[in-house]
Amino acid sequence: MFRRLATTAIATACLVTPLTAVAVRSDPMQQRVDELAEAFPGAIATVRDTRGKSRTYVAGVANLTTRARVDPRSRVRIGSNTKPFTATVVLQLVGEGKLALEDPIEKYLPGLVRGDGIDGRRITVRQLLQHTSGIPEYHDLTPDYPPTRHTYWEPRDLVDIALQKKALFPPGEGYTYSNTNYILAGLLVQKVTGRPLGEEITRRVIEPAGLRDTYWPALGDQQIHGPHPTGYFQGADITELDPSIAWAAGGMVGTPADMNRFLVALLQGKLLKPAQLEQMLKTVDSTGRDSAGKSGYGLGIAAVPLSCGGVAWGHGGQIYGYETLDAATPDGRAAALAVTSTHTTSAEARRISRTVDTAFCGADGGQ
Repeated sequence: MFRRLATTAIATACLVTPLTAVAVRSDPMQQRVDELAEAFPGAIATVRDTRGKSRTYVAGVANLTTRARVDPRSRVRIGSNTKPFTATVVLQLVGEGKLALEDPIEKYLPGLVRGDGIDGRRITVRQLLQHTSGIPEYHDLTPDYPPTRHTYWEPRDLVDIALQKKALFPPGEGYTYSNTNYILAGLLVQKVTGRPLGEEITRRVIEPAGLRDTYWPALGDQQIHGPHPTGYFQGADITELDPSIAWAAGGMVGTPADMNRFLVALLQGKLLKPAQLEQMLKTVDSTGRDSAGKSGYGLGIAAVPLSCGGVAWGHGGQIYGYETLDAATPDGRAAALAVTSTHTTSAEARRISRTVDTAFCGADGGQ
């Protein structure tokens, strides 16, 4: 579920008030969030302006049984919005001269990546981060997840599952979004640093960016700590689960407000050196993956055109129980949202994309 890239809208700027404020219903953004609550149990969105001021919007309920209101401070599982964090650490290591984007992954993970048409000696670090490696998706071959949601998965086991399949294409000759790429990127970080990936993400990204409500779950931790809405899958409560199934590709917990802070810090050069940020924003065509119009995927981040013109940078994520989408521009504008179940129809996907687009382009642009 966490494999889908859902990136589309980006923020241009509503007038915003402090984070804890809830907008009036006449606000176009509140109307969009209300519409999300028609399709999902609960929704929360935070919009940030160039001055760093934010407004948080909520709709629906935090729990279908108690009917409790969604807490504006809610934390959720952010799914594939973990990928930009993993990519940022890899690029920091590039900037430190500890690895190179054009190096074959065999140099760091010798003998690990071998399969039918798959050879780590021919796949580069860049191709992992950009989903151009041709390595297939492991998630398609894992057992039906909800019944095994309390199972712990070793990252190496996830890679081995993917290697049972044939390569999707020769390295560098195509684009297919695959979580396996980021499991390998996480293993690469651990091999180069000699430290756990979660520790490196916390030290190198979460703390410098000032993310107070974002964390890497501890080994075996199946809960969401702090205020959070219930996550649903096929109508059932699936809030508690072992996120190791997603690991470096989608295992983190955070808030829409923190996703905004992270993207703004990233795009404003506070987490990467200029050369590495430039590489991160070089895209390949990823048109057709849950976006309207031509889109591109960089190194752990996507560029998507706004309906009112211009481009924003962000990512999207799904993991059982939650879906997130965020986007930002280098001038500090940002918008991020979360809903409390994963979408099942194209209409629901469009509602999510349209909501973020409205934050930048207004109600007319987000039609």
